[in-house]
Amino acid sequence: MSNGQSGFIPKNLWTGFTPRGSLARALHDKTLHDQYLSRIDKSQWYQCDLSSIPSSLGDKFVQLGPDGDTIKFLEESEKKSDWILTQIWHMLVKLLLGFFATQTSINGWLQRGSMFVVSQAQLLKLLKISETVHYKSLLDLGAGDGKVTAHLAPIFDEVYVTEMSPSMRNSLQAQGYRVLDVESWHRNRTFNVISCLNLVDRCDTPLDLLGQVKEALKPDGVLLLAVVLPFSAYVESGSKDHKPKQILPVGGDTFEEQVDSFVTEVLTPAGFEVISWSRVPYLCEGDLQQSYYWLDDAIFVLKVKGP
Repeated sequence: MSNGQSGFIPKNLWTGFTPRGSLARALHDKTLHDQYLSRIDKSQWYQCDLSSIPSSLGDKFVQLGPDGDTIKFLEESEKKSDWILTQIWHMLVKLLLGFFATQTSINGWLQRGSMFVVSQAQLLKLLKISETVHYKSLLDLGAGDGKVTAHLAPIFDEVYVTEMSPSMRNSLQAQGYRVLDVESWHRNRTFNVISCLNLVDRCDTPLDLLGQVKEALKPDGVLLLAVVLPFSAYVESGSKDHKPKQILPVGGDTFEEQVDSFVTEVLTPAGFEVISWSRVPYLCEGDLQQSYYWLDDAIFVLKVKGP
């Protein structure tokens, strides 16, 4: 998760004990981190101060919480993080390949660093539909290793994906997803739902991307969009300074202020209307330092505004 990591143990919780040896220190530190993580009230990840948001937007908030799939992801991340030899191997490979490959591609080769955004049950709440509702087509933009896509896929007959990383594309094809070209996905096809999860802050031209989404949505289609807040743009490849060509004007000092700014300054001018939204943790598998990491996500269900 290249735009920052959350969940580090506060310094005032460190003990005075310092083990000898680099590996011993790393394992000791990880134990402290994981003890801290076990005490976190995970329901707080989903809380939002609606009193500081205009009622027209606050009324569309959907309260979510840590469900079974979320807890399962955390538990599996904890188990993988304890595979010490595997984690050491991952560190060595990342060190060697980091000179000529992106972090995303390295993760694809190692089959590590999976993410979690929403479960299927949480998606149904956001879409305000029952388990019996089924859509024809989903396009998941920037699908990564497909683990997030897998939570969305069951309510769709056809699932398409795009991905820049060659190793991730191979993984997606192996899972049976229809991989579309990253340059032409919006041409000659339309979709019932397009998911764009944590992509607009990693995209060189996010405004163009939103325009392409409008072009590729069916007339009654919806966009599922997630963005990490506070907003921090970072382009992994193709930009020497990792800055995007198109800057999104997101401001505000708090999560709630940035949500309002993102809707007012980005989504509305781009021609989208909010149907529903929520706050969720953007979770990532951990490493030798701690079992998992998270960032704060605002997730929106959007439709194209009428004329």
